[in-house]
Amino acid sequence: MKRDIYFGPFYGGRWPPVGQLEPFFLAPKGQEWSYDGGNDSWGMGVKGLAGTDGLPEIDQVKVTLYMFGNPDLGVYLAFKKWDGRIRHGYYYVAKGDLSRIGEFVNTLHGTPLSVGLFIPFREAWKAVKEFMETDGKLPESIEWIAADDLPPETFPVPKPPSMQQRPSPP
Repeated sequence: MKRDIYFGPFYGGRWPPVGQLEPFFLAPKGQEWSYDGGNDSWGMGVKGLAGTDGLPEIDQVKVTLYMFGNPDLGVYLAFKKWDGRIRHGYYYVAKGDLSRIGEFVNTLHGTPLSVGLFIPFREAWKAVKEFMETDGKLPESIEWIAADDLPPETFPVPKPPSMQQRPSPP
C-alpha cells in the first residue's frame, strides 16, 4: 500500500502525523487552510488497497481525497475511488447546504465549485482525520452524496468519464 499527499508544506509518499494537519482546519477564523503559492487545492491518496499493491496500477484499488479550501465557505471535499478488480469508479462529495447548489465560487485556479458542497473547516477536519486513520476509507463522520445523485448543473465543468458511472457504496 502506498500513501501520497499534496497539502501545503507536506508533499510526497509519506503522510505526516495527523496532528500536523489539524491546525489547517482548527485554527482561529481566517487562519485556517494554506494558500501557499496561491494554491487552495490539496489532496491525499492511497494506492494498492485490498491487497492489490503488487498489481498493475489499472488493477489496483486506489482512493483520493480532494480538498479545496475557501476562507468564507470552508472546505469542498471529494472522495474518488477506483476499484481495478472490477473496473469501477465511485465519486462522492461532502454534503453541504444543498439549497445553494446553483451558486458557484471559483478556486484560485479558476475551477467553479458549487457553494452547496462546502462544509465548515471543523467538519472537514473530522473527515480528513478519519480518512488518514482508516487508510483511505470513505469517512463516516460527515454526510456524503454520490456525484451522480446531484443535478448535472452542480458541476459546470463536466466530470471525467471515470466519474460518470453510477456509484454504489464502496
